[in-house]
Amino acid sequence: MSGSFAGFVRDARRRGNLVVQPRMGFSDPAEMRAGLLATKRARATAVGTVTLDSYTRVGDHDAVARALAEGLALNGYPIVDHDPATTDGVLAGVRDETFPVQVRHGSPLPESIFAALVSAGLDATEGGPVSYCLPYSRAPLKRAVRSWARCCERFATLADRGVEPHLESFGGCLLGQLCPPSLLLAMTVLEGMFFRQHGIRSMSLSFTQQTSAAQDEEALRGLHRLIDEYLSDVDSHVVLYAYMGVHPRTPAGSFRLLADATRLAVRGGAARLIVKTPAEAHRIPTIRENVAALEYAAEVAVDPATRRLVGESVADTGVHAEARALIEAVLDLHDDLGTALLLAFAAGYLDVPYCLHADNRGRARARVDGAGRLRWTAIGSMPIGHLVRPPRDAGVTSAELLSSLHYVERKYDRAALHAAPTRELRAHELDAGPGVAAL
Repeated sequence: MSGSFAGFVRDARRRGNLVVQPRMGFSDPAEMRAGLLATKRARATAVGTVTLDSYTRVGDHDAVARALAEGLALNGYPIVDHDPATTDGVLAGVRDETFPVQVRHGSPLPESIFAALVSAGLDATEGGPVSYCLPYSRAPLKRAVRSWARCCERFATLADRGVEPHLESFGGCLLGQLCPPSLLLAMTVLEGMFFRQHGIRSMSLSFTQQTSAAQDEEALRGLHRLIDEYLSDVDSHVVLYAYMGVHPRTPAGSFRLLADATRLAVRGGAARLIVKTPAEAHRIPTIRENVAALEYAAEVAVDPATRRLVGESVADTGVHAEARALIEAVLDLHDDLGTALLLAFAAGYLDVPYCLHADNRGRARARVDGAGRLRWTAIGSMPIGHLVRPPRDAGVTSAELLSSLHYVERKYDRAALHAAPTRELRAHELDAGPGVAAL
């Protein structure tokens, strides 16, 4: 449908453009509007983001009301508690066919958020019944599954009004910095199937940049295969998240990491990239810093060196086969995807390493190996024993866990310190463009 979030990404993909997107969210409506305008004016094929605050994510609207009454800044935009006219004012003259906007939130029980974004005329958001429950909340998974089923069904009714609702699964980012990619692929595809079962026909499937470029590219290629196998009857695209774990602390290291994320997105066939900025190792980034990251990623995406290896084959180390085995095991449990997901976590068929949620069995473990690849060290009851042979007595010590968590930070900061200044370093001083200059 013309003018939709999904339609914009489809058109960009046809033109060969990578869509880039910030994580931007501000509680002050004027600042939120300024951030969207700056993103719209950036030298990039970009979409806007309204990221919500943490109180709204957990439904603590009393805390939001107190902060707004006292003029205190929140770490995102409280779309539920701002008057609808205020949100209309933020979006007026900003959101249009050339610049769609997505709401990002992190809530396991998002009914009020869906109601607010639908009321604001927005057609795109993200999350999922598992991916926004296990890492971020103590809400029972059963309650989250029911809530997300209701939200999907309500959101899907926008199609009756000629609007194409688009929902992005966060499943490919589920504690992704220490989660082998097969589980991330299985989770985002299963959430996509859950969305479809509850009426959503336009979606994006996610994956996050991890610790090995080769393993990540294999995973993205595998995700495309899984979409063809399980979700070929819906309109979909792949979205890649720039690395979400402990970030390099040097600007040059951070921009090198973003450059690698951009190259991965292009070579792995992702249509959209969620960027990160150097500031996020220390604080919430400014509008200018967000735009600089967007423009830098857009520049790297069109570099001939980035596109030169598109279509080259990648080694098959079994990521797709593991993911497919996990998906098939879940589908065998029940015809209803929500019920199947609950049964899968109860049985340990899905088990997220280092996730402390009460509904996660917590028997799976992984580490970064000497080549920088994520490897299972324990698979618990996950039905991939015929594909994975974790080493015996491969317990992960606290020191090894800490080392794995900081692997990417060390790798990119060391590279930055020992390399001559490059475009990555110069990018830290990029003019952020007319979008910021006009603020």
